[in-house]
Amino acid sequence: MSITLGRYGTLAVAALTFAACAKTDNTRTDTAAGSVATTHDSAARAHNDYAWTAPQVLGFTAVANTSEIHEGKLASQKATNPQVKAFARQLEADHQKMLDEGTQYASKNNVVPDTTRDDVRDALKDASDEYKDLADKKAGKDWDKEFIDKQVDGHQKTLDKLQELEQNTTDSTLKAMLTKASGKVQEHLTKAQDLKKQLD
Repeated sequence: MSITLGRYGTLAVAALTFAACAKTDNTRTDTAAGSVATTHDSAARAHNDYAWTAPQVLGFTAVANTSEIHEGKLASQKATNPQVKAFARQLEADHQKMLDEGTQYASKNNVVPDTTRDDVRDALKDASDEYKDLADKKAGKDWDKEFIDKQVDGHQKTLDKLQELEQNTTDSTLKAMLTKASGKVQEHLTKAQDLKKQLD
């Protein structure tokens, strides 16, 4: 999958190598997941439209982490407030670590990340639009404020989704990764909320 941003390059560079779109054939996805696929049994699936497989979980986390890495890099260049710049560097570093952990899990367990789920496609589109919006705007105090506003909103949405994923996986290793990621995203959210108060 390639999400281009015109002259700003490619948002999902890491997602291209790590979370390349799997075919929409769910049988292939389930096979690739092997024993680690975190699906509910057929009865539970019939009652839960939000069931996620391991490939879908890794597809979502790859998109979420990649988008934050790219926005962090952008903000480290364009932000004028020193605290916002420092926060941007933290975002880039932390989300790169989480992306690497997902890559290692996928490799170790022979999981092919799947980004074809509508939730993930929507997240990727939103991230692409958000990046372009920020890249187009002139640097300054208003830019810093808008960046932080977007971080508050984005991290809240990501946190909600991660917590949903935690409840919908039975694989202990994947659940532990999601729990750890939720904690880090909550940390980012709290920091962004504090910066928002200062900038307002």
